[in-house]
Amino acid sequence: MNNPNIVILGAGYGGMMTTTKLQKSLGANEANLTLVNINDYHYQATWLHENAAGTLHHDRTRIPIKEIVNTTNKINFIKDKVISIKPAEKKVKLENSEIFYDYLVIGLGFELATFGIPGIEEHAFKIENINSARLLREHLDYNFAKYHDEQKKREARLNIVIGGGGFTGIEFAGELANRIPELCEEYDIEKAQVRIINVEGADTVLPGFDPQLVNYAMNSLEARGVEFITGAMLKECKAASIVYEKDEKQVEIPTMTTVWTAGVKANSIVEKSGMETNRGKVEVRKDMRAPDYDDIFVIGDCAVIMDQESGNPYPPTAQIAIQQSNVVAHNVKSLINGGEMEEFEPNLLGTVASLGNNDAIGMVMNNRKLFGWKATVMKKVIDNRYLFKLGGISLLMRKGKFNPFY
Repeated sequence: MNNPNIVILGAGYGGMMTTTKLQKSLGANEANLTLVNINDYHYQATWLHENAAGTLHHDRTRIPIKEIVNTTNKINFIKDKVISIKPAEKKVKLENSEIFYDYLVIGLGFELATFGIPGIEEHAFKIENINSARLLREHLDYNFAKYHDEQKKREARLNIVIGGGGFTGIEFAGELANRIPELCEEYDIEKAQVRIINVEGADTVLPGFDPQLVNYAMNSLEARGVEFITGAMLKECKAASIVYEKDEKQVEIPTMTTVWTAGVKANSIVEKSGMETNRGKVEVRKDMRAPDYDDIFVIGDCAVIMDQESGNPYPPTAQIAIQQSNVVAHNVKSLINGGEMEEFEPNLLGTVASLGNNDAIGMVMNNRKLFGWKATVMKKVIDNRYLFKLGGISLLMRKGKFNPFY
């Protein structure tokens, strides 16, 4: 009897952790394991805002897949782009080939949702992967360098608008507030000339977060020059300006740097596959399998799990994706060996948002609130713990963050 083919799509948090767990738990003669990813590296997605602001080099964030998984005799790694999934044919079409599976794990991550706002797709910068973060950092450097190179000074080069006051927007604002003084010194620009403007549609940033922590975050960022415009809807993004509406009045701000952080959706390949979806995501069963397909597991940003108490979906965080990988890896092995299936139960350990390299807020361990350096230390502990779980002490020593104040 031939070994079953297990195919894992995507090397994000869920896909990588599922791969490493199956690599350890399955023998070489139990199954054929294949990991497909568009790049030959995994990256710390929770560090992308630092790469984008220029406070952390992207090489620290990038982790070569061959350093984590055994591509010699355990894992067949395919660097390619997924084009489509055909569940009825048990086939995945790639850009350069196609692959058949017995068991499939879908962890293709997210795409940005623009909500149909004119100009976002064409003119706004995004923080969604290493390349988009690197492009944004280089764009910031270019505009500061270009400011004094033009006879007519353009304030649009020094105005930075962040669309969205969720975690990504706020964390990027914090890193940017720390980077601006360095840029100003390097390019002989007065700091007062630079504006960092956060536009949020809700009445407050970090909607749904503890109000005391939100107040602390806003005070911290405002003290470093960040402006908040809440209750305002972005109406249009142009090449050199944005238009927002607040109190039924439209306002235009000159800017050559609009950063869109206001919404994400599951990879569109999932919805196009013909599987049953809920707003583009697969509402998985308790064992993380897709409805109607016993051979397909969905994980991370592509999956939705409802909180039965609140009636809302659990947030698609790295924390939950990593927890899901435990269940997915166990259940894939159980299907092969005839073991018992496990059900996924989220264990929310808390949330920490950085406000720059030396400030943060968090709610951890039975709703304990953390502010300032204590939250910063907790953030680094969480990041380091993931690195250790993924690649052991060697990866932690290479990529970890050990200075609690930087």
